[in-house]
Amino acid sequence: MLLEREAEFDQVEEALHQAIASSGSLLVIGGPLGNGKSSLLAALPDLAAEHGVRTLSASASALESDDEFGLVRRLLGVAAPADDPLSLERRVRECTAAQPLMLLVDDLQWADEVSLRWLGSRARRLHGLRLLVVVSIREGDLGAEVPLVRDLVAAASSVLRPPPLSVRAIRTLVREHFGEPGDEEFVLACHESTGGNPMLLWSVLQDLVDRGCRPLADSAGKARTARPLSLCDWLDPCLRAQPYSVRALAKAIAVLGDGADEDLAIRLAGLDPVGAVEALRSLRRLGLLAADWSPGSMLRSVRDAVQRSMAVDERERIHAGAAKLLHEHGFPAEQVAAQLLVVTAPQGPYAIDVLRSAADTALRRRAPESAARYLRRALLDSSVDGEDRGRLLVELATATRGIDTAASVRHISQAVPLLRSLRERAAAVVRLAPSVLGAATRPVRDLIRDLSDELGVPAGLVGVDRDLAHRLEARVRHADVGHRIGLEGAVERLRGLGHVPSVESGGERELLTVLLHATTIAMRAKASDVAALGETILAHEPASLAHVYTAMPLLVTTLATADSLTELSSWLDVAEEHAREQGATTERNFIGLEQSFVLMHSGRIEEARARAVESLEPDAFDWDMAGPLAMITLGSVALETRDELLCERLLARYDEAATADHSLSAVMRMVSGSVVAARGDTATALEQFLDCGRQLDLAGWSNPTLFPWRAWAVGLHEKLGDVDAAIDLAEEEYGRAYAWGAPAAKGRALRVLGRLIGGGRGVAMLREAVDVLEQSANTAELAKSLMSLGRLLSETDRRSAEEYLARGHRLATVAGLIDQTAAESADAPSPHPVAATSGLTKTELRVAKLAAEGRTNLEIATRYGVSLRSVEKHLTNLYRKLAIRGRADLAEVIGLTG
Repeated sequence: MLLEREAEFDQVEEALHQAIASSGSLLVIGGPLGNGKSSLLAALPDLAAEHGVRTLSASASALESDDEFGLVRRLLGVAAPADDPLSLERRVRECTAAQPLMLLVDDLQWADEVSLRWLGSRARRLHGLRLLVVVSIREGDLGAEVPLVRDLVAAASSVLRPPPLSVRAIRTLVREHFGEPGDEEFVLACHESTGGNPMLLWSVLQDLVDRGCRPLADSAGKARTARPLSLCDWLDPCLRAQPYSVRALAKAIAVLGDGADEDLAIRLAGLDPVGAVEALRSLRRLGLLAADWSPGSMLRSVRDAVQRSMAVDERERIHAGAAKLLHEHGFPAEQVAAQLLVVTAPQGPYAIDVLRSAADTALRRRAPESAARYLRRALLDSSVDGEDRGRLLVELATATRGIDTAASVRHISQAVPLLRSLRERAAAVVRLAPSVLGAATRPVRDLIRDLSDELGVPAGLVGVDRDLAHRLEARVRHADVGHRIGLEGAVERLRGLGHVPSVESGGERELLTVLLHATTIAMRAKASDVAALGETILAHEPASLAHVYTAMPLLVTTLATADSLTELSSWLDVAEEHAREQGATTERNFIGLEQSFVLMHSGRIEEARARAVESLEPDAFDWDMAGPLAMITLGSVALETRDELLCERLLARYDEAATADHSLSAVMRMVSGSVVAARGDTATALEQFLDCGRQLDLAGWSNPTLFPWRAWAVGLHEKLGDVDAAIDLAEEEYGRAYAWGAPAAKGRALRVLGRLIGGGRGVAMLREAVDVLEQSANTAELAKSLMSLGRLLSETDRRSAEEYLARGHRLATVAGLIDQTAAESADAPSPHPVAATSGLTKTELRVAKLAAEGRTNLEIATRYGVSLRSVEKHLTNLYRKLAIRGRADLAEVIGLTG
């Protein structure tokens, strides 16, 4: 499809009319590489045929430039010897006598010298002949500068130079290539990356089509950075045909990129002033360089093609030279580092300094991925087992701690043995959060303990300051809480600090947080005492986004478990605002999960679920880089909100064999049990919850709020008809909840037991549950207790029952409880009202039927050839439309509605 070439066609058509009237002429189609010369030439025979003009055509070739008369013989279709040009003249006259003739020659700059002389001679003697000669010349090539070609251009009646395509034309071509209109942002990106050059544009569009892209706004980035291989096929021969100076300058400009100026590119190419002027002129005439030097003078796609044309060793050599040149001229460290990333050969101490500085800059602008790349490259220039390598590994661990937890732990474990100073080793370890190190492999945990013993923590403090010692002890203590002895040790350590421990230093606050969290898990203090100390710690801790890399997320869990939510919620809001202002996406998502956890303990169920899902959006959250505490938080939210889809997503990404975190293992066992229960396998689900309980009891983890496995098991026992076992567990939960003392835990335990027992005693317990929960911020638990009480009173005190039910429904709405009937038995899967499926789309209905049959998300995705994410979105939408929570209810809905 030729667009915006009407002016050129008009001139050729006018020349055809003149040739028909025996007034022959010569037209030259010129311009840079890829501006559409050949395509225009290829379209002219059809135009000539419309006017009854015969066409003969040929293309010159660099491989045949020594073949005398080779081009003309192919053009005229004769086999005359090189020393008989008269036969060629006769051929022309015979053709023009019978019918007007148009001769087309493509790539004239590569023609042999004798053919050029003949064409030049013929061009001066066209008058009186019914002959039009049209040739194309790629300007900037060496051949285009020879005198014979320049003379022929001078003899032309007109020189046509097809201009770049406009945005409007590109919009049309996008539709032609993709079969659908392109979003404006995509079209503009195509124009930006190609400058409207038809050859570049075709390469980019075809590359995007081959990669399965659609012309949407979110593909604009791909259009800007496209690196089509077909472009190399066109560009390589062009560059190889250029003199050394042109090739060298093109490579220098391509390597330096947008930030280079003209003088630096010339210096990198090693050209003298005269050679540089000629090389610049050639590149501009070839269309590879803009007329005025500016950032982006060479298009990105052209730069990439030029770089791919280089051999590996040549590319590295030029990049190494560029790095030194930019460094000597004071360019920013990241610009120098970008050059060093391409170079695998060691570059000496200066390279390490540059790369570390670049990494520091990248971290300040919230680009940890870039920082990690710079530091990994710096390792190539470091020693194999020296302290310099150890320090680089520590910096790399810091850069990756928010994007790749496992790698960060690995880097620290590699760094510590290389560092001689005890203080440096301790400082390296505390770069990572206690929760991260606590979930690390045994060798890593042993390394931390050995370091702690060597430093004499907590007593000796050999060669290390007290704040650092406290931070290190916090990590050692947290790594040991998975075992009863370690848990008891943490509890005793907290008691040994006295009733009013110091919270002045960050190290003291971290240690206290870990010890308080252990005490909470073991339930070895009252919730009110835990809340008091936790609030004191929180009051002294700045609400910064960096808290996610310390022990402070454990304090969030502890305070929420103790029903101390008001100050905690405000503190997290401030931290989240800092993260938002600084563009710290990773930290903001983690804080979002913490906020979700607090919302859940506040009884704002739907808000908690929505905040968790928001943090899990594909573009903002990387599952592989989520730390254990993030997974624990998500698991707790998924259980409380009974979000089956979120449960399945967690289980799909959980590797039990790879985790050493007991909290995570316990939560994920409960998540698995909830999914099994939702699918109707009550007995298996019950066994999973009971097994979880046995494991927790073995470790000494007793807190019923953090691990509410008994509440779930109660409902499952009841569903299986074993009411006595249900009551036994409910009474045990009741005793533990009262020992802990948090209002939400006590109220929940009272509700569950009171509903089971029934009668007058049950009513008394439910009334007490309501009274207790009035002191709690947990709206959802209060709503459930009110509604349970109302149902139990419905036969004996109808008026009071209606009041309790009405208030319970109002609070349930505030809490975001989707199914109001779940309030009566919220600790076990319960049936939901049947919702009509008429509001579902055809696709949603098909997905619903397969899910109701028990098909997994992967099976559904495979059957319809869509992504897992697509299936998850369909399920989320249909759950919302049907007002149900998961697959267990789908079977009933689909079965009753057909």
